Amino acid sequence: MITSLDEALDTLTASLEGELMLDQLHRNLYATDASVYRRLPLAVAFPKTEEDLKKLILFAQANKVGLIPRTAGTSLAGQCVGEGIVVDVSKHFTRIIDFNQEEKTVTVQPGVIRDELNRFLESHGLFFGPNTSTSNRCMIGGMVGNNSSGTTSIQYGVTRDKVVELKTLLSDGSEAVFKDLTAEEFALKRKLNTLEGKIYDTLYQQLNTKEAQTEIKSNYPKPEIHRRNTGYALDALLNNEVFSNRPEAFNMCKLLAGSEGTLAFTTEITLKLDELPPAAGVMVAAHFKTINACLEAVVPVMQHNLYACEMMDKVILDCTLNNREQQKNRFFIQGDPKVILMLEVRAADLDTARRQALKLIETLDASGLSYAHPTLEGPEINQALELRKAGLGLLGNIVGDRKTAACIEDTAVALEDLAPYIKEFTALMSTFDQDAVYYAHAGAGELHLRPILNLKKSDDVLLFRQITTAVAHLVKKYNGSLSGEHGDGIVRSEFVELMLGKANYERIKAVKNAFDPQHIFNPGKIVDAQPLDTHLRYTPDREEPEVETLMDFSDSEGILRAAEQCNGSGDCRKLPLAGGTMCPSYRATRNEKDTTRGRANALREFLTNSPRKNPFNHKELKEVFDLCLSCKACASECPSNVDVAALKAEFEYQYKKENGSSLRTRAFAFNSYLNRFASVVPGVTNGLYTGKLTGKLIKKTLEVAPERSLPPLAKKTLRNRLKKLRAFNPKKPIKTVYLFVDEFTNFLDAQIGEDAVVLLQRLNYEVRTIDHAESGRSMISKGFLKEAAKVSDKNIKAFKNLVDAEHPLIGIEPSAILGFRDEYIRLSEDVEAAKILAKNVFIIDEFIAAEIKLGNITSKSFITQDKKIKIHGHCHQKSLSGMEHTFMILNLPENYKPTLIPSGCCGMAGSFGYEKEHYELSMQIGEQTLFPAVRKAPSDTLIVAPGTSCRHQIKDGTQREALHPVTVLREALL
Repeated sequence: MITSLDEALDTLTASLEGELMLDQLHRNLYATDASVYRRLPLAVAFPKTEEDLKKLILFAQANKVGLIPRTAGTSLAGQCVGEGIVVDVSKHFTRIIDFNQEEKTVTVQPGVIRDELNRFLESHGLFFGPNTSTSNRCMIGGMVGNNSSGTTSIQYGVTRDKVVELKTLLSDGSEAVFKDLTAEEFALKRKLNTLEGKIYDTLYQQLNTKEAQTEIKSNYPKPEIHRRNTGYALDALLNNEVFSNRPEAFNMCKLLAGSEGTLAFTTEITLKLDELPPAAGVMVAAHFKTINACLEAVVPVMQHNLYACEMMDKVILDCTLNNREQQKNRFFIQGDPKVILMLEVRAADLDTARRQALKLIETLDASGLSYAHPTLEGPEINQALELRKAGLGLLGNIVGDRKTAACIEDTAVALEDLAPYIKEFTALMSTFDQDAVYYAHAGAGELHLRPILNLKKSDDVLLFRQITTAVAHLVKKYNGSLSGEHGDGIVRSEFVELMLGKANYERIKAVKNAFDPQHIFNPGKIVDAQPLDTHLRYTPDREEPEVETLMDFSDSEGILRAAEQCNGSGDCRKLPLAGGTMCPSYRATRNEKDTTRGRANALREFLTNSPRKNPFNHKELKEVFDLCLSCKACASECPSNVDVAALKAEFEYQYKKENGSSLRTRAFAFNSYLNRFASVVPGVTNGLYTGKLTGKLIKKTLEVAPERSLPPLAKKTLRNRLKKLRAFNPKKPIKTVYLFVDEFTNFLDAQIGEDAVVLLQRLNYEVRTIDHAESGRSMISKGFLKEAAKVSDKNIKAFKNLVDAEHPLIGIEPSAILGFRDEYIRLSEDVEAAKILAKNVFIIDEFIAAEIKLGNITSKSFITQDKKIKIHGHCHQKSLSGMEHTFMILNLPENYKPTLIPSGCCGMAGSFGYEKEHYELSMQIGEQTLFPAVRKAPSDTLIVAPGTSCRHQIKDGTQREALHPVTVLREALL
């Protein structure tokens, strides 16, 4: 007999085909979403089957435990947090079940990603219209739960408009399918002696009277506001043959869309699709000097057939100044606008779209409200939209404890009310000494307005409540919606009664009680709300933990705040087809703990709450950082620039202080010392590496995967080769450069180093080298930070008086040379010297590309033979530099045709792919994009990879030899 909740949980765990996680790590990981809230769940479930879901529902009923449904966990209102069992369907409920091209419908499980669905549909000329800023990782289940809309709603409506049918599990575990019903079918449903029957009967009793319908219509948001997500959408159930004389069928899906998982658990979703938008688009980026001028322009421009009408204010634009990834997307900004309105027109051909854009500009000119109207076409439009999409995450870049707070960020009013509403809103904010952030969906009457608050302080928590309450009353004055698409969650549920009226709130409660009598589905959301200022992520007026680190995190005001920069937007959950690199381990495992968000959240939790003297000393942190490849993609692709590689390096150092390090860890960290010794007799060493018995013994001793090949030493180090190469420096060089002889090139890839020197010399550059320390890259990655700091100081001292704009320092191995720009600034005693030096340190690809732009290097120096090239980029180069330089230099020979493989991380990541427990994951990452692209390339196509680890991974994974760009160019010299 089960006598306790713990025993019941153990029994449930054993009965599930999926997993039920009860450990502290998973509970911490799922305690937050993208909102300001934190609630520690009882457990986290990863169901595999509908039977698992039924068992979870019956368990919740029997034990009076809440079930909190979750997909990507990007909710901004706290929908995904709760004290019950978080049920994550993002891992296993990911199938596209059925597609009907004739009827233009698709049936999916709730864990299908919106953009992945549209990739599947694209070849059929169809797509699912609602398009949120999180579309590359948000999932259809979450979009239904929140009634998501996004940039396309002015043309294609909201999710509620697209849901045709929902297959669900009700709160008693029974199955129910909700779809179109005639009045007769509805009447039959009411007679069922089941929970489903009770639901239909309750709805009929609540909505059938004229009085009820009048109260709903007069108190709900104005009907022209199509973005509305306050309470349950009772108003959407009235216009059909059951409750009015309209011919439309009744469909419960209209109610379930936007119900935030509080009424039923959805297992399958059937969606109505649209034809793809017209192929040709032109965007007019109207620049304004004031917010009011912009808002006054919305009504006249919306007379045009726009496909997007999106707004970004100066706060958002200024955030992008410091984001590496968004720099390239700012190309169209003219002057210093207070706000930009991005207006897109589309047509079957570009000429027609251009004519539409000209008419739009005429309207803008006639208004006299804007001062510039750059037009964008093709890929430029996507760049501008990416800049806007990054808005929410970029707001997390504000250093310190004051952050933009999501509480009033989702209000929607009728278009004609937008300008006066915002005028009143701005005046209201001034009474709270607030300059809010304005951006998002102006064409739909919805702006994401955010106050900037420090929710670690009780005074600002009070402001959080006061501002939200005041804005709720203001929205009510305009008969608007307090939530346009982000939902009620915790932050807005307590205002449902205010916004919709007491009588309607009682109807909403009756609906909730009919669906879910015991309130097991996402309790405390929409109905019986929790106060908005409880269960916040931070305890107000707490004593901030002082966390000492070896690395310098002063740019974030300490390592804890560096972790707190993560706002939960979940960009790190995007999959390979979405592009970019972040986060390679998550892409392979699909586990939240392997995301940038998961690692930052876990570190924040333990640094904040650990009772230990060394708060890093937790096995849970060791687990979350174990599969981090230190690729640094998060440093550029995360909108908040959360640099998990830096966090991991510090963690490894701190953890090692208490737990020591293994022989393998030390061997990899100090591999340059071993290679220096071994390179005395490289032939013997390489023989030992490749010998059947000796190779096996070495791998076993160092716990290296037996499947791996060990990297052979060069027969002659680069340092030794340089003695002869110096004689070939030109007498009258264009420039003199210093070459950083990194430990990888010196001992392993000496021929590539020689190729680099010869290439530069033949192009009329003098190459100088000096005695200097190794890069310290392996030490950093393994957490030997004291040793790495000494190395960085030596190198900065060696080069600081030699290197300047006319005498740059260039490097061959990206991970080695880029340390000067990155970790050295965190490690060095002489930070100012490190920063000055970093400005004149370049990957060799960058240097050559810059010289091409100056006209110092031309294609005349190279052969004209045809050659196709496939390029795989090094992760650190992509994050801290860019692959455009490599692409440019390989285009230098006249008939060379390089293309970039959209491959993300190769999976090797220095020592990571050698380690036996990581080998399988390493190869899995390689198989996502890189290996198939290399195998597919014809044998006469050159495979190029600037990184030594990448070349080794390509060799082990595909048996193809990859070349460094400098080798390709040296061989192409005339």
